[in-house]
Amino acid sequence: MFPLFKTKYTLDIETARSNEKILDDLEDLSSKDEPSTKTTEKTIPNSNATSNGVVLNGDVIRRDDTLILVPEPATGLPKAQDSDEEDKNKYDFHLSEAFDYIKVGVEAIIEDQVTSRFEAEELKNWNLLIRTNRGYEFISWKLTVIWLCGFFIRYFFLFPLRVMICFFGLLWLVLTTGLISFLPESTFKICLVEKCYVISFRILTRSVSAIINIHNKQWRPQKASVCVANHTTPIDVVFLSNDNAYSLIGQRHGGFLGILQRALARASPHIWFERSEVRDRHAVANRLKEHVSDPKNPPILIFPEGTCINNTSVMQFKKGSFEVGSVIYPVAIKYDPRFGDAFWNSSKYSMMQYLYMMMTSWAIVCDVWYLPPMHQDKDESAIDFANRVKSVIAKQGGLVDLVWDGQLKRSKPKKEWRERQQEEFTKRLKIE
Repeated sequence: MFPLFKTKYTLDIETARSNEKILDDLEDLSSKDEPSTKTTEKTIPNSNATSNGVVLNGDVIRRDDTLILVPEPATGLPKAQDSDEEDKNKYDFHLSEAFDYIKVGVEAIIEDQVTSRFEAEELKNWNLLIRTNRGYEFISWKLTVIWLCGFFIRYFFLFPLRVMICFFGLLWLVLTTGLISFLPESTFKICLVEKCYVISFRILTRSVSAIINIHNKQWRPQKASVCVANHTTPIDVVFLSNDNAYSLIGQRHGGFLGILQRALARASPHIWFERSEVRDRHAVANRLKEHVSDPKNPPILIFPEGTCINNTSVMQFKKGSFEVGSVIYPVAIKYDPRFGDAFWNSSKYSMMQYLYMMMTSWAIVCDVWYLPPMHQDKDESAIDFANRVKSVIAKQGGLVDLVWDGQLKRSKPKKEWRERQQEEFTKRLKIE
């Protein structure tokens, strides 16, 4: 591997590290006046392990998360203390109290925990692809010749071959599902659908030269259940369907994607919603319950994050799929970005542009772990159950477990979150 291109953070690494040293000095200064009592508010989990000065989770800086509150904790804010206990904790305001918040603010300016998850993961070494913000940077003729050879192989040999394979896979999918739809409902039809389904997606997998390593097949999702996985790309469905037949859930589309949806729905039970029904949570829950109540239906595949994340972390799981009352089969997916970045930045690339990038990459390499089935405890809420499943997936995939909502990609933070930060700060101040 050759470090030909400088990524967008490379030029700022030294500045970031110097800023971090200054912030650490501020933290040491503020710790001298820190009171003996500390808040017990739950903090955002984040790995700050370093190796040779580099943060292992891919962040630019190493941060202390004790002041970053959970957006929507299950237990709410801490209860007010009794008057006697409150008197013991009173102390005068010191200017150094603001240093911690200044430190957190500067850290957010350098790099926050949310927006960096919606950009392609930065590689430490160049992988002979043009996937950086620098179009070209000359280093040596030898390296340039190697890149030109790779360019010729990817664009003039692999790309046309992959397009033909993709076309054949789509044609096979449409024809087989159309023919199977004329068969009467029977066990034979169910088995035939599963075989054709898996074969179709295995052909489509070859169109991006995907290498899928599947682990723990004894925990493969079973019928009449819910399978949940972290979400990186729309073709997560294609890769997971290489080993099992799933029912899909989503919004009904038109055009090319609509043709595929109708082809799939002709042969097997899938849940497609009209645009007006998507926001009706009760309608979605009822459709899910109806699906898992039939023991003949295949497991339904759901991505609770609701948006694509760059495969460095797992963000908030929506609770809807955990209110069904069915057994949950967690699945962890981890991609190797050295051979091709599978993340789809939907705000930057269209679906056709994304597929073009996938078909001109070297390969898509990923590991898929089936995890033991999980059940909701009797006194456990849907939110707590979702967080428990999310933590298991993050741990297995080596991903950072974040509590932030992935919809922050498209919307502003809630006003309540800012008010909670302000309220927590007032609890640290007891001016007599």
